[in-house]
Amino acid sequence: MSRKATILAVDDEPHVLRLLKANLESSGYKVLTARDGEEALETAARELPDLVILDLMLPRMDGYTVCRRLREFSAVPVIMLTARSAEVDLVHGFEVGADDYLTKPFSVTELLLRVQAVLRRSKWPEEIVARQGFKAGPIQIDFAQHRVTAGGQEVKLTPTEYRLLVYLATNANRVITHRELLRAVWGPEYGEESEYLRVYIRYLRQKLEPEPSRPRYLLTQPGAGYMLYQPEEDR
Repeated sequence: MSRKATILAVDDEPHVLRLLKANLESSGYKVLTARDGEEALETAARELPDLVILDLMLPRMDGYTVCRRLREFSAVPVIMLTARSAEVDLVHGFEVGADDYLTKPFSVTELLLRVQAVLRRSKWPEEIVARQGFKAGPIQIDFAQHRVTAGGQEVKLTPTEYRLLVYLATNANRVITHRELLRAVWGPEYGEESEYLRVYIRYLRQKLEPEPSRPRYLLTQPGAGYMLYQPEEDR
């Protein structure tokens, strides 16, 4: 899939679009372009790309707004391009549905590695899809339907949130290190981005835990990693 994937690149700087288009096409991708948020949303709805590379600073509608509106009708993976590297900006991007970040200026090698990683984790191995359901207290996962419920109510998760939850569920009751989680969920190119985990574990707790401030299932092991606790009666 990744060699034939369609990628929508969104940036108001022509030289950046040319750089993205040339390097992605030379790596085997089909590339669509847009120079503002409205054009990006229209193109995404019409062409259904496999990945969106979205600049944060766009005229009339910033990347955060574009991503939020995109998430109203699509789960397409989004990589944000930004000149900012502060964690508050990263958190905001994840809150509106971005899957990853690239800070300008970036190398072509880094761009291609991130694109490959995001596309790779949008696919699911058959052995995961074929698994029986999972239950841990009020949290239930139907792997075949990619469906998650908490307390009997369906919970909408972003693709990255779902992938993180599934990895924790398939390794229930085992503390998983930050590095292992990052590499398993985001890809082998990752390992040091511990802020990604802090943000996403918090989101999962807010959506799934009865008392997010006092988690009973999505647990932190200080200095080590995270664990999804599955009570014995649910195994």
